[in-house]
Amino acid sequence: MSKAYGIFAQFYDTLTSNIDYAKRAQYFDSVVRKYGGKQGGILLDLACGTGSLSEQMDALGYDVIAVDNSPEMLGIAMEKKFDSGRNIQYLCQDMRELDMFGTIDVTVCALDSLNHLDSFEDVKRVFEKVFLFCEPGGLFIFDINTEYKHKMILGDNTFIYDTDDVYCVWQNSCENSRVKIELDFFVPENDVYRRYEESFCENAYPLNDVENALKETGFEILMCCDGDSEKPVCDTTQRAVFAVRKPC
Repeated sequence: MSKAYGIFAQFYDTLTSNIDYAKRAQYFDSVVRKYGGKQGGILLDLACGTGSLSEQMDALGYDVIAVDNSPEMLGIAMEKKFDSGRNIQYLCQDMRELDMFGTIDVTVCALDSLNHLDSFEDVKRVFEKVFLFCEPGGLFIFDINTEYKHKMILGDNTFIYDTDDVYCVWQNSCENSRVKIELDFFVPENDVYRRYEESFCENAYPLNDVENALKETGFEILMCCDGDSEKPVCDTTQRAVFAVRKPC
């Protein structure tokens, strides 16, 4: 998973402008409260990207540590931190090799970050690392794209993003539950458009396999919901949200 996301990092916020990070942060906070997690405790934002969710969790009073494997993404996150003045600690780490200074009260991992890992063995390795640094009684909340979304929504479709800053052609090709994503960026520069390319893959797995891996790691599963809701997952769930706890 040695992805730099160079040009993608530059336009990530533009391409994900439909995401309401404040609303997502409030949802994660409600899950923490519902299951007796430590509000305002140490929160790890795993695969934090450009730091939008980190900013919102800090605004809710959490002591945020944010980790990502992309220096380019973290560079943009740091710019946001300088603008907002928030006290967020950013670390450049591969989440499969997570190494914290102490234990964490709440870990969140959002926006299908686990799907970006190369294999299910990598997913299980992340579970083990989060469990290792989780405070007894601490929570791990994450979302993951389902096989249904990969096959039926992302599939072999093409999406176009046309903004003032960039024209992006997003092409997917799906084999089984693995989606290859190819991005072509056309960036205006001095009355011409310069083209940049990036590609990466996302993998989806049966939710039963995810649940079994969590249990084998030692986590207690508290919920598995359809998106940011309290509804149980169903056959057409696109994003499953898990909340699990490390036993005291």
